[in-house]
Amino acid sequence: MEGDVILVTGATGFVGSAVLRALTARGAKVRALARATSPRANLEGADCEVVVGDMTDADSVARAAAGARYIFHVAADYRLWARDPAALRRNNVEGTHTVMAAALATRAERVVYTSSVATLRAGDAGERVDETAALGEGEAIGAYKQSKVAAERLVERMVRERGLPAVIVNPSTPVGPRDGKPTPTGRMVLEAAQGKIPAFVDTGLNIVHVDDVAEGHILALQRGRIGERYILGGEDVSLRQLLADIAALVGRKAPTLALPRGPLYPLAAVAEAVAGVTGREPMLTRDALKMASHHMFFSSEKAKSELGYEARPYREALADALAWFRSAGRLA
Repeated sequence: MEGDVILVTGATGFVGSAVLRALTARGAKVRALARATSPRANLEGADCEVVVGDMTDADSVARAAAGARYIFHVAADYRLWARDPAALRRNNVEGTHTVMAAALATRAERVVYTSSVATLRAGDAGERVDETAALGEGEAIGAYKQSKVAAERLVERMVRERGLPAVIVNPSTPVGPRDGKPTPTGRMVLEAAQGKIPAFVDTGLNIVHVDDVAEGHILALQRGRIGERYILGGEDVSLRQLLADIAALVGRKAPTLALPRGPLYPLAAVAEAVAGVTGREPMLTRDALKMASHHMFFSSEKAKSELGYEARPYREALADALAWFRSAGRLA
């Protein structure tokens, strides 16, 4: 990989910046596609070339892709609520098509497409879902998940029909440093650390360190099979345990109040209505409650056996995330 020109979309973001740093550590010549308005904090200290553009703009994507041997398409519009849900589809589906078309036009040797476990069926309590549990677009809950399912299916079709040399990775729920926006999960970690989440519902997540996800991307480039998808996950944990571990790390009392989901739906409807007027993301949404009716546990066995993927204990991800929020002045 040393000396190769590699394009990374979304490199100013959370997962993208982790991928960029993992590549530059290996001596790659990384080119980052970044919007003019994107903050550059995550690129500070990174040895990379920046091409100003947008993943939905074919001309800027073509400039960024020119001469790149490999392409990592990490950029995504990750919002569980949007005032304009159509924007999620434009960014995640049309943007993915634009990047994949540029990869074909420039004859990139290999593409790693960052999908999500959002494209997979959520399991019953205790069930660990693997790559065989693919969702149809109509089965996905909410505009974000629907857009990610549509984008993943688009990549698969381009692999089959146009010979796109793409490998798909499905990160679970990344946590760690440089989550500046923050992502919905990062916001939950931060607010829990601030004592703003006094209760919980019965649900569960698979938490993984963002830097392990980045390493998984590189393993997918090196060892992944074209057209295959690989879950890049960490540890399964209940929301109650997650909040307790965050509380322990910051010296707070863990929340003990368990809430039923049903009575929360009217509150979520009100929060969404207010958000529709203010444009500010609601604290609670009906889609989030629907997703929380499942334990979103996932198996990374395929990535482990085929790629050599490994993930550290998830509490290290929490500790690194909280340390970064402190260093960024977001947490006392």
